[in-house]
Amino acid sequence: MRVTARTQTRWLTAAEQRTWRAFLEGVQTLLSAVEGQLQRESGIPHGYYEILVRLSEADGRSLRMSQLAEASTSSKSRLSHAVARLEERGWVQRLDCETDRRGQFARLTDEGFAALAAAAPAHVEQVRRSLFDLITPEQAEQLTAIMAAVATAGTRCEQPADGCLLDCGAEPDEAG
Repeated sequence: MRVTARTQTRWLTAAEQRTWRAFLEGVQTLLSAVEGQLQRESGIPHGYYEILVRLSEADGRSLRMSQLAEASTSSKSRLSHAVARLEERGWVQRLDCETDRRGQFARLTDEGFAALAAAAPAHVEQVRRSLFDLITPEQAEQLTAIMAAVATAGTRCEQPADGCLLDCGAEPDEAG
């Protein structure tokens, strides 16, 4: 990734700095609470739980490994390691792709679905206590919109007037 130098730094205002730090602290607190609960009560790291959820929601409880990596926001190597650990537990099975020798699928086993079903109620309650019980429905809608905007921006190359900051090879977004 190549980052080009800007002629002038756009420093955060005092209000923006407070927002940024509150965001970082809030995300860290939320993720620590969720991770801790899953580990204590189910022995499942949050990343593994997310893989199990994504597979449980897929047709046939199966996804191509590349699709699973994208859906779970994991790198392919991190996902491969996690799926190997889930295979050891008997919760996921890797299957070769019949149409592409290089491709593989991950499939949630019945044992994996049972482990997910057992972990889900306490996990959802922790998410509720750590996030949704603390904010109004209107704030939840705002948070959804804000995080969707952040996620969308992270999937495309922004091109300011002085050139693309990331050497991603993408064309600039014509919509803005």
